[in-house]
Amino acid sequence: MAGNRFRERLNLAEWHNRQIELREDLRGCLPKGDPFEQVMALRGERIRERPDRVTMKCAIGGKAFFVKLHFGIGWREILKNLLSLHVPTTSAMHEWRAIERLGAIGIRTAEAVGAGERGWNPARRRSFLITDALPETVTLEQLTREWQRQPPSFDFRYRLIRKVAEIARTLHKNGINHRDLYLCHFRLPRAYLEAPENEDPPLFLMDLHRAQIRKRLPRRWLLKDLGALYFSSACMGLTRRDQWRFIRYYEQRSLRSALRSHGRFWQKVQKRGERFLRKIRD
Repeated sequence: MAGNRFRERLNLAEWHNRQIELREDLRGCLPKGDPFEQVMALRGERIRERPDRVTMKCAIGGKAFFVKLHFGIGWREILKNLLSLHVPTTSAMHEWRAIERLGAIGIRTAEAVGAGERGWNPARRRSFLITDALPETVTLEQLTREWQRQPPSFDFRYRLIRKVAEIARTLHKNGINHRDLYLCHFRLPRAYLEAPENEDPPLFLMDLHRAQIRKRLPRRWLLKDLGALYFSSACMGLTRRDQWRFIRYYEQRSLRSALRSHGRFWQKVQKRGERFLRKIRD
C-alpha cells in the first residue's frame, strides 16, 4: 500500500515537471529537444527585465511573439507578499489562466499560445508564457499624455471612457481584479486611430500576471483597481463630467441612482487615487 502511494507521488511529480502547453504550430518551430528548456533558452528584444522575470519580443518560425520567462521569486518576496496579505505570483501559468478567463468573458487581450512550469518549490519555480504579438498599438497612457494641451474630439473621448468603464465592470462582475489596472495596461491599435469608426475602440487589456479570480470580489480590491484607474487618468485633463460618465457606465444606471446607492464608495475611490498621486509627488 505504502509503495503504491509512493509510486503515485512519483508519477504526479513527473507530470508536474512536464506540465507544458504549446500551440501545435509553435511546437513545430522550436529546435529539437526538451520544449520547456528550448523556450527558456529563447533570446530576443528585451521589453522588461527584473531579477525574477524577463519579457521579450522573439521571432519563432518567422512570427513575432511575446515571451515572459519567470525564474522564481525567492522566499523573501513570497513572505513579503504574505505579510502584506497579498497572494504571491509564483508562476506564469497564473497569467495563462487569467488570459483564458478574459477570453471567456469577452475582453480582448493577447492570445496565449504557450505556457509551462517546472519545480515544486514555489520560490524557485521556473515557468514561461508565450503570447501572439499584438498589431501595432499604443497604450492609453501614451495616447492621453497630450490631452490637456490637445484635447481629442468629444465623440472619441466619450467612446474611450465608456469602453474602459465597461471593461472594468466586466472584470469585476466576473470576480476578476487586475491589481495593476493603470492606463498603461490598456492598448489600442494604431490602425483604429488612423481611421476611427463609430464603434467601440478595440481595447486590449494586458499584463495579467497578478490578476486574481474569485467568485466575488471583496470591496478593497474594487477600490484598488478603480483607485489605480483614477490615479493614472489624473494627467488626462478629465473633467468632473468625464468622471461622472465613467461612474454611470461602470454602474450601468443613472448617475443620480449610482451616487445615491454608492456615493461613499466612489468618494473612497477618489481618495485612494489622490493618495497614489501624493506618494508620486512627494
